[in-house]
Amino acid sequence: MYNFLLEYIPNHKDEILTEWMERMKQNGDERFINVVSDQVYVNTSSEFVDVILSRLDTSENYNEKLSEFAEKIVRLGWPLTFVTSGLSTMGKIIFDKINETTDLPKEKHSEYFLVYDKWMTPMYNEIISAYTATWERTVSLQKIALQELSAPLIPVFEKISVMPLVGTIDTERAKLIMENLLNGVVKHRAEVVLIDITGVPVVDTMVAHHIIQAADAVRLVGAKCMLVGIRPEIAQTIVNLGINLNQVITTSTLRKGIEQALEITNRKIVKLEGSL
Repeated sequence: MYNFLLEYIPNHKDEILTEWMERMKQNGDERFINVVSDQVYVNTSSEFVDVILSRLDTSENYNEKLSEFAEKIVRLGWPLTFVTSGLSTMGKIIFDKINETTDLPKEKHSEYFLVYDKWMTPMYNEIISAYTATWERTVSLQKIALQELSAPLIPVFEKISVMPLVGTIDTERAKLIMENLLNGVVKHRAEVVLIDITGVPVVDTMVAHHIIQAADAVRLVGAKCMLVGIRPEIAQTIVNLGINLNQVITTSTLRKGIEQALEITNRKIVKLEGSL
C-alpha cells in the first residue's frame, strides 16, 4: 500500500500542486499572499511539494531538505498559520484524489487510510517543529543583533560621550545599557556622559530607576551623567510619579546637553566672525 502512495503522488505532482495553490489563494491570508510575487509563490509552493515527496523516498535526504525549506519560508515571512493550513490542505487534496481514483480497489481504502495517516501525521509534526526551531533561532539572532546596536556609547567630543536610547527599556536591556555605559566611559576616558531618551516612548518608575542606577554607576567611575531629551509629557510623568532626579543633570534637548557638557569640561561653542 505504501508503494501505491509512493507511486501515485509523484505521478500527480503537477495536478496536486496546481489545486493546492488555488485553494491556498482562496482560503489563505490575503495580506500575506498579496505581498508575495506570483513567481516566488509558485517556486516556493513547488518546493513545498518536493519536501513532502522527499519523505516518501527514503533514499533522499529528507531532513536536510526540510531544514533548508524551513529556513527559506521563515526568511520569506511565511506565517506559521499559513504553513499549518498548507499542510492540512495538501493532506486533504492527496486524500481526496486517492480516495476517488479507480486505481485503488474499494476494499483497500481502509488500509490506505492507515498508511496515509502514518505518513502524514509525523510529517506534519516534523515540518512544524522545523519551522518553529528555525523561527526561534532567527528571532534569537535578531535579538542579539538588536541588543548590540541598542545601547552604543558614542564619543562626540573629547571627554564627552552620548548614549542614544530608542524603544522600551526592560530589565535585560537596562543591564546591557549599564555594561556598555561603564565600559564606554573607561574606554573613551569620558568625563561627561549624556543619556539621550528622546526615542524612549515611556518613562515609568522602573525606567527612571534604571537611569538613576546608571548615573550612580557613572559617578563611581569618575564621570558625570546627564539625562537629555526630556519631552514635556515625560517631565510631567516623572513629576506625577514622584521620581527624584536631583542627582542627575537634565535638559530638554541633546543640543542643550552638549552645551552644558562643554561648559563642565571648560569649553564652549564660539561663533566665528563672518560665519552665518
